Amino acid sequence: MQSSLSLQSQHLSLPGGHNRNLLTRGFRVPARSGGFRRKPVSAVAVPLARPQVTHSMPPEKVDVFKSLEGWARTSVLPLLKPVENCWQPHDFLPDPTLPTDEFTDQVRALRERTSELPDEYFVVLVGDMITEDALPTYQTMINTLDGVRDETGASASPWATWTRAWTAEENRHGDLIRTYLYLSGRVDMLMIERTVQYLIASGMDPGTENNPYLGFVYTSFQERATFVSHGNTARMAREGGDPVLAKICGTIASDEKRHENAYQRIVEKLLEVDPSGAMLGIADMMRKKITMPAHLMYDGQDPRIFEHFSAVAQRMGVYTADDYADILEFLVGRWKLEKMEGLTSAAREAQDFVCTLAPRIRRLQERADERARKMQPQSVRFSWIFNKEVAL
Repeated sequence: MQSSLSLQSQHLSLPGGHNRNLLTRGFRVPARSGGFRRKPVSAVAVPLARPQVTHSMPPEKVDVFKSLEGWARTSVLPLLKPVENCWQPHDFLPDPTLPTDEFTDQVRALRERTSELPDEYFVVLVGDMITEDALPTYQTMINTLDGVRDETGASASPWATWTRAWTAEENRHGDLIRTYLYLSGRVDMLMIERTVQYLIASGMDPGTENNPYLGFVYTSFQERATFVSHGNTARMAREGGDPVLAKICGTIASDEKRHENAYQRIVEKLLEVDPSGAMLGIADMMRKKITMPAHLMYDGQDPRIFEHFSAVAQRMGVYTADDYADILEFLVGRWKLEKMEGLTSAAREAQDFVCTLAPRIRRLQERADERARKMQPQSVRFSWIFNKEVAL
């Protein structure tokens, strides 16, 4: 359905010779006057349509992941939490077991807390929730990866065990935010539910090619991006007068941080056992750019709703092009990519590309910001908030 998505956004020539459609990401911190300052459109992006590639990992590399199963049991699975130690959505929501008057009072208090938050905050919170709710797609994507997929649906492999338990932990995120939004009365749940259904039906194509080298680079980056985004929505909710919603977003961010650590450990280990192969995988994903998992979002009305949601997010400053560059720099540092030696010539070229990419992204962003400052402000109506108009 979304393969014909037409994105009327800027085109920049990115390092490595790859042209990409530039979409906005992130939020802007509230101005002192109580409003939100407008920030120029940014460059973090959904790629142009590209041929789909499958099974790009050489078959013999499957043995790498087979050999790491013992390591995964001792170094990755401990980052999961036992179910009895996990928070649940019930911990943050009005208690339906209370007498009707008390339950109603809790819902009323929730609505009062959310009443002062601006419409654009709800646009971004809804977009984040829809992204979390499309979890079946993400589990499916991980289970396409050669050598680490769940072969039976209940495999005892540590890779499969991780994927199922990661999914179970992530599943709480969308459940909690969706229920909170429902009780707030600030959003059109019918349009949100349709968007979730469209998105799950459309799937995603992050360019991971059934290749776990690429897949784990993608999730390492994406989980950190989600940590940054939820952390900033937490801060904005607190500044907007809803400490409960701030705690919700902050708690979700802490989950993402733990999951980020797991995926980054996997890539770290791959760099140890197969440095050239892992370096080439990192460069491959960076050349493609990290596509947001909800890039095929659609509400049945606006074929550019992901672009518009992203533009609002960029203006508010929750996840921006600077954040994208920051994450890349963080990963270069965590994985000690600049210090790696003994690489093949192709891997050395990949190393140079990755380690010098973040400054080039920042320079491109500065030019995009300068062009955006010369453009007329635009706005769009969002079905998620009863077709209210919001500035982009």
